[in-house]
Amino acid sequence: MNQSTLPTCGRRFVMSYSCGKDSTLALHKMIAAGNCPVALIVMVNKNMDRSFFHGADRAMLRRYSEALDIPMIEAETDGMDYHVKMEAALKRSMQMGADLACFGDIDIEGNRRWSEERCRNAGIEPVFPLWNAGREDNVRELLSLGYECLIKSINNTLLPKSLLGKIIDEQTVSVMKKAGIDICGENGEYHTLTTDGPIFKEPILLKTGRILDFGDYSVIDVTV
Repeated sequence: MNQSTLPTCGRRFVMSYSCGKDSTLALHKMIAAGNCPVALIVMVNKNMDRSFFHGADRAMLRRYSEALDIPMIEAETDGMDYHVKMEAALKRSMQMGADLACFGDIDIEGNRRWSEERCRNAGIEPVFPLWNAGREDNVRELLSLGYECLIKSINNTLLPKSLLGKIIDEQTVSVMKKAGIDICGENGEYHTLTTDGPIFKEPILLKTGRILDFGDYSVIDVTV
């Protein structure tokens, strides 16, 4: 996505980005509304050298920045100072021209309050384009727009490991419904990596490897 090709630029914003489906849909909505992204903020676990929650390594993060054609701010933290590093990243994005900070939260009030507090401390206005849109509605919209999202991790007490490495489609949604879980995975039932869609200038080709178990959670090793 080349910002110079956008017909208008309503507001300049920074996206709190996980590489997953919800933050990608929020990013899509902001761009579709005529706003311009100046940066992506990704929180990186400096002990693991991977992004929090979705486990993208540095090479993969660079690939996302290239494929989306948006600069990336990699905020390193050991977790103890997560909020401090987020606020510092927000302030840095403001120096790059952002006057809005976008988040992919859907309906969990505690998550929204946390994001709002970070923005208040940094001095930037928060926006939540997915808020109260409906969890299943968000997944359906993502699919209808043509996004491809690979299932990277699951709660193995709720979902079968056979879903790991699969793309979210009607078949995988059916498996989730039969398992009785929220198909949006808002409570951590699963996490995804978005690999292609309208705002990507080119797809991200991922290689899947072995499945690793960490107690109640299982992940599939993914590289670019």
